[in-house]
Amino acid sequence: MSPTQRTGLRSAAATGHARALGIGAYRPSRIVPNAEIVDAIDSSDEWIQQRSGIRSRRWAEPHETVQMMSVAAAREAIAHAGIAAGQIDAVVVATVSHMLQTPAVAPAVAHELGLERPVAFDISAACAGFCHGVGIGNDMIRGGSARYVLVVGVERLSDITDPTDRGTAFIFADGAGAMILGPSDEPGIGPVVWGSDGEQFDLIRQREDWRDVLDAADPRMPHLVMQGSAVFRWASFEMAKVAREALDRAGITVDDLDLFVPHQANNRITDAMARAIKLPDRVRIARDIAEQGNTSAASVPLALHRMLADGEARSGDLALLIAFGAGLAYAAQVVRVP
Repeated sequence: MSPTQRTGLRSAAATGHARALGIGAYRPSRIVPNAEIVDAIDSSDEWIQQRSGIRSRRWAEPHETVQMMSVAAAREAIAHAGIAAGQIDAVVVATVSHMLQTPAVAPAVAHELGLERPVAFDISAACAGFCHGVGIGNDMIRGGSARYVLVVGVERLSDITDPTDRGTAFIFADGAGAMILGPSDEPGIGPVVWGSDGEQFDLIRQREDWRDVLDAADPRMPHLVMQGSAVFRWASFEMAKVAREALDRAGITVDDLDLFVPHQANNRITDAMARAIKLPDRVRIARDIAEQGNTSAASVPLALHRMLADGEARSGDLALLIAFGAGLAYAAQVVRVP
């Protein structure tokens, strides 16, 4: 008999449920209209708006780092949640644009917030990262390994965007969104539906290997590239199935929803998903991309934050969050708005 069999093995004390308690956002100060980028890609404001719905985007100034934006968004979320920062015992940061391979930015964010010895780590799931973080945080709370979890989605994609690439230069942007998750007597976060389609790994990717760009005669940052038409077809069809599964697993129907908050990739993809899942006209749809651009892991919390600020969302509303991106990774869940 092993020592474990003799003494028994304890597991974490599971809790009942989790919910979103607060949300925060940080939008960089620099507003970049389409007119500022069209010459470099031989395009026009009309073409960009027709293709994506984007009128302008936010790009970070040098002082607006991944860490700085994360902390700013987190502080607002903490205030909105009405808890003390010291109560947070886990920090999950979703990003692909923290430029240190190691260490993760999450421990630095936690330290700047004044947290003592929290679990803190980054996840890399591209545009689906925030929804992955919410899924992880929900499971941590319900499993008893954390009580309050800070989930941040943050990007400085302007650092890795080629300003002359006609397929991506007008899309990507910067910003941070944060959410505080905590215990609840009733379900506030539905089961996550997540996965990946690695067969299509190359549809959205970093174009160059770091070793190649650093060894080049003219060293430069690697850039993102995307096969836009293929991504549009995949997302429009596959994500509707994921959305329906998330609703089924949450035990609700599309008629119960108040809000639809998809990753802000492209308004045409959003419209295609809404049609495919037969979204009722009364359900409000996030359209943050028009003024913010595609901020990858930050786009879902930024979009939900804007809906609250504009009065389109109210505390207690049922929102379907869904996101997809490089990998091709995806995740979706239903949440009650904090």
